[in-house]
Amino acid sequence: MINKILSFLKSLTEKAKPILHKGAEHGAHHAKVAAVGLAGLYWNLTPQNRYRVRLAAFAFAILSLGIVVGRVTNVNRNVKIEASDKVLKIQKSGVLELSLPGVKLNPEIYVFQTAEKVQVPVNIKVPGRLAFNAEKSKVLSARAPGRVERIYAFDGAQVEIGSPVVELYSPEFLSAQQEYLLSSKTAQVLESSKTMSDLLGDARITQQAAANRMRNLGAGEGDIKSIETSGKTTSNLIMRSPLKGVVVKRNVEPGSAVNAGDVITTLADPKHLWFLGNVFEQDFRMIKQGQKMILTLEAYPEKEFIAYANYIAPTIDPQTRALLIRADVENTDDLLRPDMFASGLLTTGEADAVVVPQTAIVRVREARYAIIKVGPESYRRVPVKGYDLNSKSFAITEGVEQGWQILAQGAVLLNDRFAKQEN
Repeated sequence: MINKILSFLKSLTEKAKPILHKGAEHGAHHAKVAAVGLAGLYWNLTPQNRYRVRLAAFAFAILSLGIVVGRVTNVNRNVKIEASDKVLKIQKSGVLELSLPGVKLNPEIYVFQTAEKVQVPVNIKVPGRLAFNAEKSKVLSARAPGRVERIYAFDGAQVEIGSPVVELYSPEFLSAQQEYLLSSKTAQVLESSKTMSDLLGDARITQQAAANRMRNLGAGEGDIKSIETSGKTTSNLIMRSPLKGVVVKRNVEPGSAVNAGDVITTLADPKHLWFLGNVFEQDFRMIKQGQKMILTLEAYPEKEFIAYANYIAPTIDPQTRALLIRADVENTDDLLRPDMFASGLLTTGEADAVVVPQTAIVRVREARYAIIKVGPESYRRVPVKGYDLNSKSFAITEGVEQGWQILAQGAVLLNDRFAKQEN
């Protein structure tokens, strides 16, 4: 093949000689010299380099042949570009309408329902947290200086009314016991003498004052009767729980010294909690005491807890610009814990709305949309207003009319077609 190409090039050179001679004999002479020079250079190359030159010439010939064939066979053809069968219309109000001629939606994926307006509660969201009910909580504090001898109930311990919590050594309590015993013995002696009735009355008054002093220091009625019966004083004061609940926080250790007023421990009833929520300024006018509130927590997403607002703060928080609202929560099942975050839905009234599943609502940033069927192959995406009834249902208050066919399932999928056409 290489030899044929060289022969072809040589014949072209021979045919071009007369033309070059007529046009410019001097130029032809130089061309002949150049051709002879090129041939000499080729044969002066080593066999390996001549092989490379032949390969390059062969590749050039194939490339040239491909260009010639491509130009000869090129035909200008009209390519038909079919228009999309999807048509998107944008109305002046911003509503999008999509036509899908010839496209049938799968009824197992795209489910429509007829819009029906019903009475639904009007709710506002109230974020907040749980806390111990302060009205059901107590703080045990030292009534006189002393020393902690023993702790009966540590943090988290269950206590009953009258259960021992802490034992204190107190000189004042010991003095009050001795005064009570002395007045009691004096009264017993005077009772046997009818001529000293006035002194008996004074002794009874002194005895009662000593008993009150013991009560003020933290002694119970059982402790006072025990001292009177036995006739002996006790070295330590046992402080007892005033309620049924748990030890929330302990502030002392065994052997530590306490002064009058020092907090020893905090007790609370876990069956009674508070919900402390924040209501924002735009909702102030709608809240009242006694309104029902439904609480949901992340720990129990499928469970609802009922509470009723019993307190509305008279001032707003200057930092959060929110109003504190409080509600009693009954924790009969022991599922709730203080400081759990909770979200409340406060019912402020009733309104007409179309209730749809959450799958019917398309959320794009802050806006919400629903898709309705306006023809056999036409669909419209309309903006709606409303609120979450719960985790499964949404109440549409504006944007959908009675009797419309609204897409209850598959709205997000069909919205993708709206988005593609819109772009």
